[in-house]
Amino acid sequence: MAPSVDPSSRRFARQHVLAGFGLAGQRSLADAHILVIGAGGLGSAVIPALAAVGIGTISLVDPDTVDETNLPRQTAHGVADVGRLKVDSAADAAARLAPDLLVIRHPVLFSTENAPVLLDGVDLVIDGSDSIDARYAANDAAAALGIPLVWGSAVGYGAQVGVAWDAHGIDYRDLFPEQSSDDGDSCELTGVLPMVCGVAGALMAAEAVKLLTGIGEPLLGRVAVYDALTGRTREVPYARDPARGATDAAAAVKSPTSVVPEPSAADSRPRTYSAPELAVALDGANPPALLDVREDWEAAIAELPGSTRIPFGELGARIGELDPSVPVVVYCHLGVRSAHALVFLEQSGFSQASHLAGGIEEWAASVDPGMKRY
Repeated sequence: MAPSVDPSSRRFARQHVLAGFGLAGQRSLADAHILVIGAGGLGSAVIPALAAVGIGTISLVDPDTVDETNLPRQTAHGVADVGRLKVDSAADAAARLAPDLLVIRHPVLFSTENAPVLLDGVDLVIDGSDSIDARYAANDAAAALGIPLVWGSAVGYGAQVGVAWDAHGIDYRDLFPEQSSDDGDSCELTGVLPMVCGVAGALMAAEAVKLLTGIGEPLLGRVAVYDALTGRTREVPYARDPARGATDAAAAVKSPTSVVPEPSAADSRPRTYSAPELAVALDGANPPALLDVREDWEAAIAELPGSTRIPFGELGARIGELDPSVPVVVYCHLGVRSAHALVFLEQSGFSQASHLAGGIEEWAASVDPGMKRY
């Protein structure tokens, strides 16, 4: 089903003018399908934010009903909603902000068994549940599909937010390798300051928007930690244990909003180049053109020689500067924006377009170790 959210609507004017965002970024949101696990405290902040920013389709997963004790922090629900399914109440809250949003309701507990069905057609997962089982099930399912998972937690006076994306070499099991037998601290036992849910939910929604539009730097390999008692934030870095090795899901990088199609039997041109493959192609007799869709400040740090640079947010307006008959390889920092750009180029008649998986970061890691990195 085509999304009914109009990305060119005046409603999103203040987003369109953001550096690196533009109509192309808004279109990515309108085309996106996000699955949100949990319509409680975190979901109450995440769901309205996603609806208001212009996401096209949201699937809600939560088996619970609204309880009176939920109301201080689960602000998507009101007193009149007590006893209703949270997915129904949250869907109504989203509809008030975005009547054209498509909301799919799943009043079930997210699990390993139903993950394949619930994630069918989903581009990004957000886990705001309080279930350890659901968190690991979401992580493993997202890793298998090559899509990102944004996760968060809020208990007591503190919150944590991170991004797991196995296709980019990091997931939740790199942070917590072993699944515990219980859900640890809970709001019921420890309590929670309602505003902590709002802070964490806003950060989670922002990470989702960044991943879908390709702007900024996602929280990969970093956990953002917020302490409401001191008002301080800090960052906890982590990395994959080399002994763990790469997983099958990391073999192919997919765009969060669309999967780059495989070449047909009649077309030997790769849609996706690895860095070593691109190095060979650039040294060949007929090297492809290079299109850098990063911002000016990023190109000032490092770029591939001979590149044409059109920031991703300007690509729609400046596409006339490119020749559709010339083979071109698009690249960015991590391969997210370039994957979006590739789909846009192909839809615009650039049948010889490809993109660099892993972006210039992967180029620096595997082809040019001396290149400056950021």
